Amino acid sequence: MVARIDSTSDRVPVLRRTWVQISIYGAVCLAIFLVPVVLDNDFLLNKYARYLVLGILAMALSLSWGYCGILNLGQALSFGLGSYCMAMALKLRTVPVHTGEGGLPDFMVWNNVQELPWFWAPFYSMPFALFAGIAVPVLLAVLLGWFVFRARITGVYVAIISLAALVVVNLLIIDQQRYTGGFNGITDLAQLEILGMEFDAYSSASYYLVATVLTVCLFAALAITKSKTGLIMQAIRDHEDRVRYFGYDVAHFKIFAFAASAAIAGIAGMLYTIVMEFASPTFLGVPLSLSVVIWCAVGGRQSLLGAMLGAILVTGMQGALSESETFLDTWMLVMGGVFVAVVLFLPKGLAGLVETIVEHLFGQGRAARAATGKPAAGKDVSGTGKKAEEAA
Repeated sequence: MVARIDSTSDRVPVLRRTWVQISIYGAVCLAIFLVPVVLDNDFLLNKYARYLVLGILAMALSLSWGYCGILNLGQALSFGLGSYCMAMALKLRTVPVHTGEGGLPDFMVWNNVQELPWFWAPFYSMPFALFAGIAVPVLLAVLLGWFVFRARITGVYVAIISLAALVVVNLLIIDQQRYTGGFNGITDLAQLEILGMEFDAYSSASYYLVATVLTVCLFAALAITKSKTGLIMQAIRDHEDRVRYFGYDVAHFKIFAFAASAAIAGIAGMLYTIVMEFASPTFLGVPLSLSVVIWCAVGGRQSLLGAMLGAILVTGMQGALSESETFLDTWMLVMGGVFVAVVLFLPKGLAGLVETIVEHLFGQGRAARAATGKPAAGKDVSGTGKKAEEAA
């Protein structure tokens, strides 16, 4: 009985930490929802919605890289596939004046395509498009992960393979211009309409859609990290062989993390098409994938919220500097300096800096309590814990 009480007391700080984390996540999401209330500018709302979508993409990489140790340099692959799935559905809803006979997309008409390809036809259904935007990236991630993680490939080799897969799909989409729009991508899209509600890219409705999806994805990813599966994922990140010795199938957990990250990235890609109003091969480009890694490093790859805020902060700074007359020619140099400074002085990113400050403040509080003879929360100063061990 004593041992059980002691075990319960040990879990109290963990539960308190979890509730504090949930409260912080909730406060950030609430602040995001309040932006349209204080900002009456459609252009800026659209810009901020784009930043939020990229924040979702960075959060997806944090789930696989920060919590499972899988550095996926091809993260833009899932993002781009989700984007194209949504673009195909919206293209088929474009007003007839912009399409050829029988509703063929304009770029197919220009390339002498006579009838709609079979793989385009299901995208007349919006529910199918929403499903495909998640399922296609997940299936590809599971297939790639099965070959990679079953073979116990780790480290930089996983990064190279994922990057190679991204390049292959990117070249395939560019090469098949008659079916994908090639370098031009898929443009001139209709606006998304769900249950009679229209989501104009420059309306508050689209911003709230992005904010809602971000909140759901953020808390769903947090729930994964707090589950037993999430704890095993973090153990794999820290010491893969030790987890394998305990009898767990490491490949299964890695495939799950890889697929969950792909699902969130696919959702982000669909949202990006809605707010940008087009899909482009650049969404599957190497520069975007490398940028996501930088965003996670700046924000803190072992923090979902940190990675998301890192993406928002970096992309916001890039936008502000590139539009400024003062930094018009030097903004890339400034951003490079920021990245170097973060890598050198903040190896755990901005989230690590905040965590260090909080621990320092609470550490001073515990030290003050110890100096006055008051026990800190969760500490057993009477020796009960030792007795519990002896009883066990």
